[in-house]
Amino acid sequence: MPAAARVQRDLAEVVYADLMARSTGAGNASTFAGMIATRCDGGGALPPWLGLQPAAFRCLLDHLYPGTAAGLLPGISRPAAGCWPDERGDEIDELVRLMLMHRAGDDPSEVWMAHVVAAGCMAADHLWQDLGLPARGELTALMRRNFPTLAARNVMDMKWKRFLYKQLCEAEGIYACRAPSCASCTDYHACFGPEL
Repeated sequence: MPAAARVQRDLAEVVYADLMARSTGAGNASTFAGMIATRCDGGGALPPWLGLQPAAFRCLLDHLYPGTAAGLLPGISRPAAGCWPDERGDEIDELVRLMLMHRAGDDPSEVWMAHVVAAGCMAADHLWQDLGLPARGELTALMRRNFPTLAARNVMDMKWKRFLYKQLCEAEGIYACRAPSCASCTDYHACFGPEL
């Protein structure tokens, strides 16, 4: 492994370990620590502050990792490749509203998670990759934990980004599937099943 790659991996491991050492153990602490660590080493496609406003990111740190200084998280505020254009703000708001209608309870980390997932939807890769998660299963667990009634609707294991947009379209009465049944749609394999 090249030295630069080892340094990057080590940076992510150090950031994650430091956050978890300070963790309150509250909801989503491990998931957010992983996203922050990935973002600090340049992975994923989330914008600065994971797509949150700086004040909201500060609240997230105070709630989940007390005593952590945002300024000590390298790269968390730098622009990322694939940041969404400002004109997609309405789209982000719609995604956040959709998820918050299905939140599990009253943990503030669910609100932050809705905003971060919506920010991840603006990037071009699979959502789990854009969020900086290690595998799609982590995203599925995140969705089930934070937005259980919404996640329960994904009975056919549709890819999460497509699933969220399909939910928005169906709420507006728009049905994009070209066939009466998804099982016979020509895009079936592009929408369902494992992500490579």
